Amino acid sequence: MKRLLTLAVLSAAFMTSACITVIDAGDDDDFGWHGENAQPFDAARAECRASTGRGPHSDAFRECMAAKGWTRS
Repeated sequence: MKRLLTLAVLSAAFMTSACITVIDAGDDDDFGWHGENAQPFDAARAECRASTGRGPHSDAFRECMAAKGWTRS
């Protein structure tokens, strides 16, 4: 029983270890972004704002963020 519990805890830890969610962002537009093996959020957001010249509600910005590993739910 002890082995099964340990295995379940380890499995849950590994399954969620590569997933990142931005939940404590300062700007309302920063909520809802999810990344798996993504670049750091702040750097990706700054690069996408600079390269597209648009905000997070534009298709170009979302495509740029997706290329950096971030998707918005």
